[in-house]
Amino acid sequence: MILTFIAALAASAPIPAVVATLPPVIVSPAERDLPVIMLQRGAVKLSPQEAVMKAAEAAPDVVPGVFEFTVRRAERAGSNLFVGSEKDYRDQRCLSLRLSPIASAKLRERLGMDPAKALMGHRLLVVGAAQRVRIDFIENGRPSGKYYYQTQVPVVTADQIDVLN
Repeated sequence: MILTFIAALAASAPIPAVVATLPPVIVSPAERDLPVIMLQRGAVKLSPQEAVMKAAEAAPDVVPGVFEFTVRRAERAGSNLFVGSEKDYRDQRCLSLRLSPIASAKLRERLGMDPAKALMGHRLLVVGAAQRVRIDFIENGRPSGKYYYQTQVPVVTADQIDVLN
């Protein structure tokens, strides 16, 4: 199976016009170093703080790049696994990966255990597109009018993630 990275991102987040015009990056499943390949092809490497600031400036558009951080929190919410750069997911400096159930299952196969446990404390390189997402506080099943913003990178395939240590 051949993965077209840009097409995979399009399924999870809107793609800015500049990115949509780039030629697709074709990677075979045997190539697990997609973030490294993307860096070699000129993608920008961003820290969580840089990603958060750029996503806030670009909102509602996304910020494509390769993100590097140490996992300080990992937990499931609904069918998704959230992996964060900060212990407190509400911390405005936190970059959160939102792993789809398929990406999480493939990562479990690759790592040999639950990614929520396997990734804790490890440094990651992740290719994707960071986006500022509004999170509403819910009271009695309805939005309360209070909210905060989170910066998330949708992960639709395990190949988007390299574990560095």
